[in-house]
Amino acid sequence: MALEKALYLIPVTLGDTSLDAVLPPYNREIVCGIRYFIVENIRSARRFLKKVDKDIDIDSLHFSELNEHTKLAEISGYLEPLAKKGEPMGVISEAGCPAVADPGATVVEMAQRAGLRVVPLVGPSSIIMAVMASGFNGQNFAFNGYLPVKDGERASKLRQLESRAWKEGQTQLFIEAPYRNLKMFSAILAVCRKDTRLCIAANLSCEGEYVRMHSIAEWQKEPEPAIYKMPAIFLLYRN
Repeated sequence: MALEKALYLIPVTLGDTSLDAVLPPYNREIVCGIRYFIVENIRSARRFLKKVDKDIDIDSLHFSELNEHTKLAEISGYLEPLAKKGEPMGVISEAGCPAVADPGATVVEMAQRAGLRVVPLVGPSSIIMAVMASGFNGQNFAFNGYLPVKDGERASKLRQLESRAWKEGQTQLFIEAPYRNLKMFSAILAVCRKDTRLCIAANLSCEGEYVRMHSIAEWQKEPEPAIYKMPAIFLLYRN
C-alpha cells in the first residue's frame, strides 16, 4: 500500500503477547511500507519488526536511536528523510505506545513544529488500560510518571497525589521500577488514608496479568501482591 508522507507512531506489544492479540492487521501494512525508523532501542525494534514480518529485509532499513541517553543535538536531523525526501517514517517505543511516557515525544514535537503530518496507530496503552480496569474516574485522571525514590520525598508526593484524588476527584496514576514495586506498595500502605482506594494493574495484556482494587485498609489485610519485577501501574482514588 502507498503510505502518506507522515511520521507514523507504531505501538508494540507490552510483553511477549502475540501481535494478533493486540495489534490490527492494518499496522502490519503500515510497518512494511516504512524504511526509516526512530526507535528507543535498535535491538528490540529489530526484533519487533521481525515479529511483524519474518521475511523483512532488516539490513535495508535505517534506524535512529532516541532514548534518555540521546543528546538533543543528535536529534535535529532525525526527520530529514520525511521533511526533505518525503519518505514515511515510523517511531517505535520499547513497549506500548510511542510518545506516551516515552522519549519519542521529543521527535513528535519536532514534527508538529515543522508542520509534518503525524499519524498515531492503534495499540495497547498500559496507562489507558489501567484506568479502564480500575473502576476509578476515567474522565479526570493524571499520569505522574515515577515518584521520588527517597522515603521522605516519596511520602510527601504520595500525600500530595492522595489529596488531589480526594479534593478534585482526579484519578492519580504513577509507576515504579519493577524491582521496587513492593517497596512502593509498602510506602502507599504506610502513608495513605485507610479509606483511600488503591488499584494495582500489572503485566497488562500479558500472561500473569494482575489487576486488583481495594481500600488501603483492605490491602493491609491481604497477602502481599505478586508484582515483584512486573511492569505495574499504581492508581489512587477517593472512596
